[in-house]
Amino acid sequence: MKKVVCFGEIMLRLNPEGYLRVKQAQQFCASYAGGEANVAVSLANYGDSASYVTVVPDNQLGESAINALRHWGVDTTHMYKGGQRLGIYFVEKGASQRPSTVIYDRKHSSIATSTVDQFDWDTIFEGADWFHFTGITPALSPQLVDITLEACKVAKKKGITISCDLNYRKKLWSREEARKAMTVLVKYVDVLISNEEDAFDVFGISAHGTDVSSGLVEGASYETVAQQLASNFGCKYIAITLRGSLSANDNTWAGLLYDGKQSYLSKGYPIHIVDRVGGGDSFGGALIYAMRQKYTLQETIEFAVAASCLKQTIEYDFNQVSVDEVKRLMAGNASGRVQR
Repeated sequence: MKKVVCFGEIMLRLNPEGYLRVKQAQQFCASYAGGEANVAVSLANYGDSASYVTVVPDNQLGESAINALRHWGVDTTHMYKGGQRLGIYFVEKGASQRPSTVIYDRKHSSIATSTVDQFDWDTIFEGADWFHFTGITPALSPQLVDITLEACKVAKKKGITISCDLNYRKKLWSREEARKAMTVLVKYVDVLISNEEDAFDVFGISAHGTDVSSGLVEGASYETVAQQLASNFGCKYIAITLRGSLSANDNTWAGLLYDGKQSYLSKGYPIHIVDRVGGGDSFGGALIYAMRQKYTLQETIEFAVAASCLKQTIEYDFNQVSVDEVKRLMAGNASGRVQR
C-alpha cells in the first residue's frame, strides 16, 4: 500500500478540567495534537498507511510525542530530533455563548527553527503517493515557507497528489503574510480544503448571503467560492466545511466538494459538541481516505462530513471512530442509542 506523508508540527495540548477557564485551573489534562498529525492518526485509524514528518526536541517530551503517534499506527521514521522545545497550546473549552479559546506557546519550537537541509524529501517520499500539509506549518516561520515549498516541488515531480487545508490562524501570521505564502504554495495543490472563513481570510473570497456568526451557512452559496479557488489556482478538487455556530455547544455541520465541473453537497448534521478542536482535521483525514478508496464524489463528501461530525463528540484532537461507525451515520443511524 502506498503511503500518505503528512508534514507539520505536533504539540503538547493542555486542557483545564471540564469547562474551567485557564485562570481557574489548578491542573491540566495533557494530550498530543497538531493539524497534520490529526490527519495522519485519522488515516491510520481507518487502516490507511500514514507517515508523519516533523522535528521534536531530543528529550522525554519529544519521545512522548513520537510515542503518541506510534500508538495509533502512524509511521514515525521521519520524526526527527533537534531544536530546543516542543510547542504547547492550551484549550479552554467554551460553553453556551462563551467561545472556546486557544492559547499558543510554540514560539522557537523545534519545527519552527528547522532548516531546509534537515529534510531529504526524495527519501521521505519513497513509497508515497499523497502529501498533506496545512496553512499552519508555513505560518510558523519564514524558513518553513521555503521547506514546504521544497516539499511541494519534489512531490509534484514525483507525481504525488498534494492536499492542503488552508487553516488560517490569525494568532500565527497576518492575512497579508498568509496570502503571499499560500498564493505560491496552493498552485502545487491538487485537493484544497477550506472552511467557511479561511477562503476569505487568506484570499479575500467570500460567499454571499451567509453569516457564520448567526448560524446562517448556505452550502449553495459556497459553490462560487469553490469555483473561484479552482479557477485561481488550478486545484482539481475543492472541499469546504460548512459550520453554523448556534453556540459554543451547538453547531450545524455539512460540507461541499467541487471537482471543477460539479458540486456535491452533503447532508447536514446538528452537533452537540464535546470537543470541536480537530474537527476540520478529521474532515481532511476522512476526505483523503475516501478519495484513496475510490469512493464516488458524493460518497466522499458524505463520509468526510459524517466522520468529522462524530469526531466532535470525542475529547481531544485525535479522531477515534471506525469506518463502520462513520458508515452507520451516513446510512441515517443518528439516534445515539446504545449499541448492544
